[in-house]
Amino acid sequence: MLDLETLKNEALKAISEADSKTLEELRIEYLSKKGKVQSLMAQMRDLSAEEKPKFGQLVNDLKNSISTAMDEKKRELDAALMEMKLQSEKLDITLDAYKMKKGTLHPLTLVQNELEDIFIGMGYNVAEGPELESDLYNFTRANTPEGHPARDMQDTFYVDPTHLLRSQTTAIQMRVLEQEHDHLPIKVICPGKVYRRDDDDATHSHQFMQCEGLVIGENITVADLKGTLELMIRELFSKDAKIRFRPSYFPFTEPSFEVDMTCHICGGKGCPTCKGTGWIEILGSGMVHPNVLEMAGIDSHKYTGFAFGAGIERIAMLKYGITDIRDLYTNDIRFLDGFKR
Repeated sequence: MLDLETLKNEALKAISEADSKTLEELRIEYLSKKGKVQSLMAQMRDLSAEEKPKFGQLVNDLKNSISTAMDEKKRELDAALMEMKLQSEKLDITLDAYKMKKGTLHPLTLVQNELEDIFIGMGYNVAEGPELESDLYNFTRANTPEGHPARDMQDTFYVDPTHLLRSQTTAIQMRVLEQEHDHLPIKVICPGKVYRRDDDDATHSHQFMQCEGLVIGENITVADLKGTLELMIRELFSKDAKIRFRPSYFPFTEPSFEVDMTCHICGGKGCPTCKGTGWIEILGSGMVHPNVLEMAGIDSHKYTGFAFGAGIERIAMLKYGITDIRDLYTNDIRFLDGFKR
C-alpha cells in the first residue's frame, strides 16, 4: 500500500512539471508493458487469494489516476501551444492590404466596346467576318472596278490572285448584304482589323482597326446619316459637338462625304490639335451606291441606305491624347497603365 501511494505521488508530481517531450517519456516509464505500474503486478504471486482482488483493484486505480493526469496535462500543453501559435501568427488587420497589380482593357478595346454600346443602343447588330478575304467581297461587291488604285499590289496584301488580307471592313458589309437581302431593314456595325501596305510612322500602320456601319431600308436619307453620326460623335467626345459634311469619293457610296467634328479640345475656337481650324476630320461616309444594292439582290429603286467607316485608332488617339499610333502596339505596360479605370 505504501509503495502504491509513493508511486502515485511521484508520478503525479512528475506529470505536473512535464513538457510535451517528457510527458511522452513518463507515459512509457509508468504505463508501458514494462513500466512501473505493470511491474507491480509481479507482486501478485506473493499474495493470498483473498488479497489478490483488492491489490489488483488498487493497481488498476493507480493506472487510471496516472493516465487521467497525463491526458489532462496533454490538453493543457496543447492549449498553451495553440495560444502561443495564435499570438505568433496573429495578423494585424490595420496594416495596408497587399496591392495586387491589375490589368486593364486596351484603349482600342475600350473604344470598340464604347462604339458597340452606342450602336446596340440604337438597335444595330454587331457583325464579324474573316480577315483573310476574297477579292469578290473586298472589292467587286463594293463597286470597286478592275484597275482601281485600291487593288494595286502596293496597297493590298494578296496571298494569291483572288484572296487577300482584307483592306476594309466593308467586306463584312458586303457579306451581310448578301445574307440578309431578304430580311430588310438592315442595321449593323462591323468592327475589326484591316491590313494595307503602308510605312509605319506616328500616324500610319500596316495593320489597324475600323468600325463601319451600314443601314438599308425604305426612305433612308442623308438626314438619317447625319443624325446617326452626330449622336455617335457626341457620345464619344462631347455633348456639344457638331459635325459637317464635305464632298468626297468612295466607290461604294454616292454621294460620299468626309465628316469633320468640332475640335473636342478647343470647342471649335482653334488650337494646335485642330491646326487652328476648329474642325477635325473623323471619318468617311455616304449613301450606299445603287450598284452595291443591286449586286446583293436588293431593289435600289425601293430601298436606300447609308454607310460610314471610322478608324478606331484615330478615335482612340483623339479621345485619349495619344500622339503616336505605334504606342498602341508596343505592349508597354507603363503606357497601358494610363487607361486603368
